[in-house]
Amino acid sequence: MRKIFVTLLVLVALTSFVFAQGANETREITDTIRVGATPDPHGVLLNLVVDDLAEEGYTLEVVEFTDYVTPNEALEAGEIDANYFQHLPYLESFNAERGYDLVSAGGIHIEPLALYSTKYSAIEDIPDGAMIAIPNDPTNEGRALLLLQSAGLIKLADDAGLEAVPQDIVENPKNLRFREIEAATLPRIMEDVDGAVINGNYAIPAGLIATRDGLYVEGADSPYVNVIAVKSGNETNPAILALVNALKSDEVRDYVSERYPNGEVILVD
Repeated sequence: MRKIFVTLLVLVALTSFVFAQGANETREITDTIRVGATPDPHGVLLNLVVDDLAEEGYTLEVVEFTDYVTPNEALEAGEIDANYFQHLPYLESFNAERGYDLVSAGGIHIEPLALYSTKYSAIEDIPDGAMIAIPNDPTNEGRALLLLQSAGLIKLADDAGLEAVPQDIVENPKNLRFREIEAATLPRIMEDVDGAVINGNYAIPAGLIATRDGLYVEGADSPYVNVIAVKSGNETNPAILALVNALKSDEVRDYVSERYPNGEVILVD
């Protein structure tokens, strides 16, 4: 009886090991590329290159997501081959938090972050004690606070870094208050606050144009480049390289110039 029990324990352990190994295997990418993306501009640009990739023998399947968490979870689980929705600091932060090993296969574009308001038309008009909504995920929250610092509204501690939080504010002359909100929700709560710092991929579908509607806009030298992310080891896969190259084509550049003429999307070299 004891031998049978020990044998069963060994079988269970082996099964668990094999399952864990399978869950961590890198999905083989051959002629079909499944890419997770938020709808605009990421999904729009991906759908633009479907035919171009088909000419190279690849079928591109775009899987849409509306948040910043599940695309990386799906990539880690092998449900998709790549994703295109996030900037590099967010990817690095997510890896550190979850223990993932996702990497950039190439930087594609920048979406300037901006401070928007339905109540005020200039930075100078923002009153004492105003409520400002900012993204609640670590890297975009820090990015938003750095934007507000650049605008002269606050000053952060010298060691705050890219993942600054409101507690890192050392000077706040207007006594601004902050609401930390899920990034996707920010456009919908603008009427409830005095201002909101909104990411481009949520501002654009809401009809907001940073250079037209923003009270203050992030510069084009931003380090927050949106990337094609893959599991480590896939960044040199021929299919992924073809995808990155397609997104850097003259066709995409011309389309971006026409669709986003006000700098809502800035392609990088």
